[in-house]
Amino acid sequence: MPFGTKADATPSTAASGAGTASVPGKEQRVTKQRVAVSAALDELDDFVSTQELYRILQNKGVSVSLATAYRILQSLADDGLVDVLRNGEGEAVYRRCAVTGHHHHLLCRNCGKAVEVEAPAVETWAARIATEHGYTEVAHTVEIFGLCPECTALRAAGKL
Repeated sequence: MPFGTKADATPSTAASGAGTASVPGKEQRVTKQRVAVSAALDELDDFVSTQELYRILQNKGVSVSLATAYRILQSLADDGLVDVLRNGEGEAVYRRCAVTGHHHHLLCRNCGKAVEVEAPAVETWAARIATEHGYTEVAHTVEIFGLCPECTALRAAGKL
């Protein structure tokens, strides 16, 4: 399921409220569609593609075009309000994360379940390696893939 690049999350209630979202250097007009997309993301536990989110919104009777959903999700990602990964097909998938600031994900490669993890040892290692090689303004992405406990049990029972 999900793998690839990730943007840091900085959840904000401004994305789902009225008026404009306050992001340093950038103001987003909060429309009905933006509020609906943001609310739908708040209800989901796992990463979702734009197409999947669009279907969820349509099933709820929310009037939003697929193109608008793409633009809103990209805007939320650009503003650091959602995390973005690439799934097995290379499609961007999005998730509102509970952890603010830099973090990583433990992802089930079967069902897509995601667990947010902080990894101080990884942060220390990345900083040390960058310093040793004279790099500055360093960023990194670490995602860990495996089978969640439920999928592991299914595999053990021969159902996966």
